[in-house]
Amino acid sequence: MHLRRMKLKCAWLLLLLAVSVWSVPIDRKEVHQEVKDGEQEESMDTGLYYDRYLREVIEVLETDPHFREKLQTANTEDIKNGRLSKELDLVSHNVRTRLDELKRQEVSRLRMLLKAKLDSTNTQSLQMDHASLLKQFEHLDPHNQNAFEAKDLELLISTATKDLENYDAERHEEFKRYEMLKEHERREYLKGLDQEKREKEEQRMQELKDKHRQHPKGSVAQLREVWEETDRLDPKEFNPKTFFKLHDTNEDGVLDEQELEALFTKELEKVYDPKNEEDDMMEMEEERLRMREHVMKNVDTNKDRLVSLDEFLKSTEKKDFNTAKEWETLDAKPAYTEGELQRFEAELRDKEEELKKRADTLRQEQELLKERGKALEAQRREYQQAVLEMSQRQKEQPAVGDGQPPTGPRGELQFQPLKHADKAGKVAVMENPEDAQVRNNLPAEPPQNLPLHT
Repeated sequence: MHLRRMKLKCAWLLLLLAVSVWSVPIDRKEVHQEVKDGEQEESMDTGLYYDRYLREVIEVLETDPHFREKLQTANTEDIKNGRLSKELDLVSHNVRTRLDELKRQEVSRLRMLLKAKLDSTNTQSLQMDHASLLKQFEHLDPHNQNAFEAKDLELLISTATKDLENYDAERHEEFKRYEMLKEHERREYLKGLDQEKREKEEQRMQELKDKHRQHPKGSVAQLREVWEETDRLDPKEFNPKTFFKLHDTNEDGVLDEQELEALFTKELEKVYDPKNEEDDMMEMEEERLRMREHVMKNVDTNKDRLVSLDEFLKSTEKKDFNTAKEWETLDAKPAYTEGELQRFEAELRDKEEELKKRADTLRQEQELLKERGKALEAQRREYQQAVLEMSQRQKEQPAVGDGQPPTGPRGELQFQPLKHADKAGKVAVMENPEDAQVRNNLPAEPPQNLPLHT
């Protein structure tokens, strides 16, 4: 019991404003059985890019008895102003070692993200200053990348506080843009119809809106309905204290945001059905968020985003609790004004014009690439034709030796004596004049009776 309370407090004081987007109807038997069996409770997703690092730090800190004891006695302000961070110096060596390892892993992950970002933008990162780039991440100390110090815990808490405080506002803004886009598309669709079809379509759309306006609004009557339909109890015997304990599913003595939103699920499911054309499930989630904010505004007096038993009982004692006062829903309070819609449509037109210009530029570049491709193809064909003609000429050239003097083994030219035909038609060999003179000086016959030498 105390451990669960401590865990919720630790998770809450560190996460502060974390919310659960999806909720499910409560089954009391199953919930209590899971708690009794000690099964792991469903964790809430903060949506932060360092969510895993945040949760792992929380889990490690919970294992230290000293830090756990200090956490049980700390309040929200002690944690938000950094007083609890100073207790980090007193935790065990094993816990500090595990925290150091978690930080090194987180720094390594952030470095990979930075590298991927630089690679995607074709930025040279060979001489990247990691320390300077890590400064953009505010949830850790970039100057000490190997050890988890008190400053790291303080930065983690303050950054998570700042980021999560804006979470609901960001959800509302996202939904507003969604609604404005939907209205813009509706108007554009109607503009494309003739007058008769437009009137029929406008009437059909109005009927769908009127159907939504008929759903009941949240009030004490809704709590009694949950008491009757979900808890299967007599609505005439509605007891706020019993109701609180029944819906404190983890038995930690408070109703967190997930438990509060679960109270609205059955009511919302009566109005929003994903099978119906008129039901928008995005609007259902926005409705759930507004319901929870309404309860927190009127019940959570100390603004810690948790509803204690005392706060809940005091809210039921107020006069307006029994007057079935309704909170404003999407039908009563639209998400945007006409001026905001006009500015949004102007923004869409600017973006559309920018996209058209980019599309024209891309088309021009495409045409240019086509022309270059054609030129390259023509050059390729000319080159192939030139190679073909050259090969053909080489084939048509006479073989080596035709009309040329023969060559010796070393490549030297060898000339043959010239021949001519005499009167009889016989071919004679043309002699060199010098050879002929030497031959004429020789005797016709060798001398006879030469003396013999012994």
